[in-house]
Amino acid sequence: MNTPAFSSIALRTTVVHTVTYFIVGAVAFFLLDYSNRYADPEIARVMRQTDHPLVTSGPLFQVLRGFLFGVVFYAMREVIFPRRRGWLTLWLMLVVVGILSPFGSAPSSIEGMIYTVLPVWFHLMSLPEILIQSFLLAFVTHYWVNHPDSRWFNWPLGILFVVIIALTVLGAFSALGVLPSR
Repeated sequence: MNTPAFSSIALRTTVVHTVTYFIVGAVAFFLLDYSNRYADPEIARVMRQTDHPLVTSGPLFQVLRGFLFGVVFYAMREVIFPRRRGWLTLWLMLVVVGILSPFGSAPSSIEGMIYTVLPVWFHLMSLPEILIQSFLLAFVTHYWVNHPDSRWFNWPLGILFVVIIALTVLGAFSALGVLPSR
């Protein structure tokens, strides 16, 4: 296998991250009743409400995060992409460095559980969502980088990416009151 180009890894990682973030986040939003949970007074002190314009614009910011992940994935390309189970190495890195042990005290991290006043239930509630999304990011990106000519993969992910960005822009405009209400 040829070493994948930076543009290939960065683009695919950006698309996969944005799509998986949106889909997994939307499922978690409804299944875990985020609107009510984030309205809990203990949580509302430190987290924006789900109808806040920045929160509704969240998927737009994932384009930048996906690109940043792509930069790191490219730097590790020789360890990840040529190996059959490279996705597992990638997922392990995301879980350990990005979820459980980031340098800040993020929700669901070890530091977050120690240094924040967020209740334990909030830390634990978020874990399934971020573990699933990080797994999908690692697995799907690994597959797509290694199968770049897969039309059944290229088209649906590209279309989903465009639709998600369009829906997010509409949602942000609605949250800002730019779109007329019914």
